[in-house]
Amino acid sequence: MAAAGILVPVTVVLVLTRAGPVPTSKPTATWRGCHIGSFKSLSPRELDTFKKAKDALEESLLLKNWRCGSRLFPRPWDLRQLQVWERPVALEAELALMLKVLGAVADTALGDILDQPLRTLRHIQSQLQACGPAPPTTGPRSQSRLQRWLHRLQEAPRKESLGCLEASVTFNLFRLLTRDLKCVASGHLCLRTWTRPQPVW
Repeated sequence: MAAAGILVPVTVVLVLTRAGPVPTSKPTATWRGCHIGSFKSLSPRELDTFKKAKDALEESLLLKNWRCGSRLFPRPWDLRQLQVWERPVALEAELALMLKVLGAVADTALGDILDQPLRTLRHIQSQLQACGPAPPTTGPRSQSRLQRWLHRLQEAPRKESLGCLEASVTFNLFRLLTRDLKCVASGHLCLRTWTRPQPVW
């Protein structure tokens, strides 16, 4: 998308507390107050609210001159490649980035339309934090992939412009809501997929 316009530089600082060694904890199902399973699908009303927000964000991007130096969410970005205990960690990192970026955008004229989506994303984040990840069970390969993804999300605000971050978040919003969130909420029922080994960038 090559759109002419002026991009006002804004520094977005992101601190992902889970970007270091992946924490271990009790299995999700044993935590009281953990209701992440209720997010296997959002209501039509909630999805409509996010659709309106996404449309508004895309219109806003048309007025900005943005460019990304790299793909923030690499292909394939599929949580099914991770172990079950790793998926909430990756999803929480995605949410942290989205909340930082959309929170900065909400300070502009889009504040009203982003208010409810931000509330919903914060609620999902609180449920992930209440659940906590289960302990690891096997192999370094999956953990290596998780660490690469977490590192990429952590470094994005330092390496990319706000316009790039806003575009990446906007274009991946519904993937998070309809695929990643559903996979985490489904737990072991979200079957793992296997891909050819990816190079470490």
